Amino acid sequence: MNSEIELRDHVFVGPLRRSVNNARNVSGSIHDDAMATKLGFRGGTVAGSIHLELFPPLLLKAFGQRWFERGTISMYFLNATTDREAVRAFLKEPPHDATDAQVDVWIERDDGMRVAEGTASVGRPEDPTALLRRPLDRFDAGQLRILGSLKVGDRFEECDAFLTKNAMTERMKVITDPLEWYTKPSPWGGAIATPATMVQLLYAQSIATLRGKLGQAVGLYGAIELRNINGPVLVERPYRVSGSIVALGQSPKTEFMWFETALDEAAGKRIAEMRMLLRFMKASSPLYKDAIAS
Repeated sequence: MNSEIELRDHVFVGPLRRSVNNARNVSGSIHDDAMATKLGFRGGTVAGSIHLELFPPLLLKAFGQRWFERGTISMYFLNATTDREAVRAFLKEPPHDATDAQVDVWIERDDGMRVAEGTASVGRPEDPTALLRRPLDRFDAGQLRILGSLKVGDRFEECDAFLTKNAMTERMKVITDPLEWYTKPSPWGGAIATPATMVQLLYAQSIATLRGKLGQAVGLYGAIELRNINGPVLVERPYRVSGSIVALGQSPKTEFMWFETALDEAAGKRIAEMRMLLRFMKASSPLYKDAIAS
């Protein structure tokens, strides 16, 4: 698979891939064609976490396996794609033999439309990641409706997280860039999580603890940063997830929440962290009856 990666003008260029919208049958979600078109999208959207899976082969080329131990990928999503639209990942070549380095990364559709952009790093570079340097107060929060019962600093209930072999088997059916380490023994012993399954561990159960406080609305990922602290995240390994809200606000079409979650081993050792921007479409909420989807 690495033979498909090209080096052009000091940029690693991945092959064209057709990312699968594997949640297209989740009725009423942003991945559902009917709901997405109602909200002004071209069709059900591919989750940003799935696009992150374009990068591990490039990250191995640029940083080696150390990226899975102490590496980050930090991505802000600009334009949504639909099921099996061709996309490609790009990663700037880091300085030769750099032990602590950060580079620009991005995703483009085959027609050149930029889908997402950000940074990837290994070690502990001095510069902040793309998302950590992004201002969180660009828009005035105003009077929130969908997220009105939440406040900055609210913590998620701690919960267990466990990635099963069955979940990985299902993921392998649609993943565009599989690594052997996802299903077979790795340099760290057992199989390791893909970026999308890392996101699920750090997101799904944490957000579930807030469900009763969220107003009804369709949500979508606006940005994701994954950090391997003492990685990688292993399959069939018990973890605990914790986290808190770091910012709340709204844009003309959405209310949004920035939050941080962390994955720890039972003894308290930090394995991975995530920063996420989660957007909620105003036009999908009964609390915004005056909002009209374009």
